[in-house]
Amino acid sequence: MNYNVVVVGAGPAGSAAARECAGLGLSVLCIEEHGTIGYPVQCAGLLSTAAFAECRVSSERSVLNRVTGARVISGAGSELLIDAKVTKAMVVDRGTLDREMAEAAADNGAEFRLKTAVSTVRGKSVVTRGVNGHEEIGFDILIAADGPRSTIARSYGMQRARIYLAGIQADMPGNCEPQYVRIYPDASPEFFGWSIPTGPGRIRVGMCGCSQVMERFDAFAKKFGTGRSHLVTGTLPLGIMKRTYKNHTLFVGDAAGFPKPTSGGGIYTGVRSARHAAAVAALACEQGMYDDTVLAQYERLWQEDFGRELDLGYRLFKMRQKVTAKDTDDLIQALNTPSILRLIEEYGDMDRPGVVIKKLLLNPAIFRLVRPLLQAGLHTLF
Repeated sequence: MNYNVVVVGAGPAGSAAARECAGLGLSVLCIEEHGTIGYPVQCAGLLSTAAFAECRVSSERSVLNRVTGARVISGAGSELLIDAKVTKAMVVDRGTLDREMAEAAADNGAEFRLKTAVSTVRGKSVVTRGVNGHEEIGFDILIAADGPRSTIARSYGMQRARIYLAGIQADMPGNCEPQYVRIYPDASPEFFGWSIPTGPGRIRVGMCGCSQVMERFDAFAKKFGTGRSHLVTGTLPLGIMKRTYKNHTLFVGDAAGFPKPTSGGGIYTGVRSARHAAAVAALACEQGMYDDTVLAQYERLWQEDFGRELDLGYRLFKMRQKVTAKDTDDLIQALNTPSILRLIEEYGDMDRPGVVIKKLLLNPAIFRLVRPLLQAGLHTLF
């Protein structure tokens, strides 16, 4: 059997790609190794309003809570409250969100095959094993949405993301302000910890890091009490793979290393990359041309869209590794002025932080604090 497009992975990026391709009149098969779309959950489930809108799902079905801002709390106890007073992010049930996106793709005409894993790529076919035994399925274009440990990338011997963080998270009972996420920069020296309100008396506590993540998570979670449930772990790839197309194949979402290094979120960039991939797949199929000259247009599209933001985010992540607990506390205190808070609330964007960062650097107090980091190379971005 042969399809115009085979999508590997039915997460948000994969389902978005399948939906777009089918909507453009292509024959599409989406392959998912798990038996249920949306599980296991490996995501904090906090989406900016822009990311949620990109998913093109109902406004209520997967939404657990809406938040207007965040409290950033240092290990020394300094706090920064950012409150836009309008909804800035949605807390979602990722399983429900993923299934809704897959249903929309199926409604557009995409086929889905669950409990089926791709073992390798052979020419213009994927070799699978699963509920139908061993199969070889042909494609004109392959869209790899198969996550941070992409089997497709490995089968091609491609250079992948530069850094992989380990994440761990649990749902817990706990008192919370339902409108605010809480961010704890010192909970993880390489990244941060979080507490997300999922509903009355319920929070989602987690962190990402490079080392001793389980031990640090245990110590961090104790601050919120006991009664953990739905403990999940995951992998966060940071740093875009050197090349995001090869051999009739386009890499999207986590498989391409598109999660944002500033927040770890990958749905916004994942879904947008999927749409760019679908547009190029449709063009290739229309022209009957599948070589790298055509596929290279995909890389141009996502670079123009969000490439600069991811580059900035990765540099900020590398500089984060040099920031001490005292640096964090000093920065929180410096940011905690009415004028700076208004600036953050007006220009802050979870998906595109470049604008607010540039504006913050114009403040002398902030510039003085981050000047050593700027000298390490951040200035080359501006």
